[in-house]
Parts: sequence; structure tokens; C-alpha cells
Amino acid sequence: MNDYTLLIPVLAMVLLTAIVARAMYARRVDEIKSRRIDPQSLAAARDMAGKLENTSAADNYRNLFEAPVLFYVAMLAGVAMHAATVWLLALAWIYVVLRCVHSYIHCTYNNVMHRFAVFGMSMFVLVVIWGVLAWRIIGLARQ
Repeated sequence: MNDYTLLIPVLAMVLLTAIVARAMYARRVDEIKSRRIDPQSLAAARDMAGKLENTSAADNYRNLFEAPVLFYVAMLAGVAMHAATVWLLALAWIYVVLRCVHSYIHCTYNNVMHRFAVFGMSMFVLVVIWGVLAWRIIGLARQ
């Protein structure tokens, strides 16, 4: 298996981030126009939280720069260590799918318990990914 296949799920996460960014932008502009909010009054995050009603896409966008950062690092480490396997690639895609579901829930009906369940599953998969890589790192370090 080509190690660079691990970067395809990374590209999918980047695409998800771009889609959520687009949704955030569209919702924010629509709300600013419809409620006639002065854009300068939203200069700080605390100002936005107090004035905007629909922040789910913005909240999700921020989430995509939290735990997924560990996913990005894991995939880059996998490429660097030539650790690509069918199992690691499958775990990467499972993680991406779970993050897509998480974003869908967050940006649409936003049921906290549903979102939390999917988040928990994605974190479990991320821990397994890092467990696989840790096993490989320890093996390489012993050589």
C-alpha cells in the first residue's frame, strides 16, 4: 500500500472544514443582513456570542481545529514512518465519516446527546489510530 493514501482522508477533512466554513459564512452574512447588525459590533468572539442567534456552524468550525489536529498529525506521522496499512486507512476513513456526521448534527438539528455520542466514537477511533502509531513508533525506537 502506498503511504500517501493516508493523505486522502486528510484531504476529506480539509474539504469538510471548507464546507463548514462556507456554511458559517453564509449563515453569518444572512443574519447580519436580516437583523441589520453592524459588522464592527461583532469584532470579538464574545460580541458575536451575545449578538448572533445561530452560531452552530461557527461552533463546529472551531471544533474542526481541536481534536482533528491530532488526526492530521497522526496521518502525517503515518506517512513519515511508512506505516500505511489497510487497517490504518480504514480507521482514518471511519474517523472522517464520524466527523462528518458530527458536523452534520452540529450544523443542523444540534442534538447535544447525538453529537456527544458521535464525538465519543470519533475520539475512540482517534485513540486507536494513535495506539497503532505508538506501537509502530516503539518498535522503530527499539531497532
